[in-house]
Amino acid sequence: MQILISWPAGHLTATLDDTPTSQALAKALPLVSTVRTWGEEVYFDTNVSVSRETDARQVVEPGTVAFWTDGDALALPYGPTPISRDGEECRLASPCNVLGRLDGDPRLLATARDGDPVRVELVAV
Repeated sequence: MQILISWPAGHLTATLDDTPTSQALAKALPLVSTVRTWGEEVYFDTNVSVSRETDARQVVEPGTVAFWTDGDALALPYGPTPISRDGEECRLASPCNVLGRLDGDPRLLATARDGDPVRVELVAV
């Protein structure tokens, strides 16, 4: 499954794995939310509520599409966060369900600003 994430200064597609969380997210699309930033991470509310999956991870690669179950939000890290330990890792606020990966350069997320509108929709195949 592929999704398109758009904000005023850019957009990225992401390829999601077939997981219970990605299925729940797909049912809620399209969605419009508000960008929040935390270090080099963009996240936003989805109004989707799911349980933490057994393979949830707190440290992920840049460009990972993660779902923060504690905040019902998509989390899109592209670099270090305020709690990263080595200045390079993408450490999320708490373990998140991993949904897939951004298809393009995750550093494009740096153009998203706190408070920007964001839209997520399924890409027609």
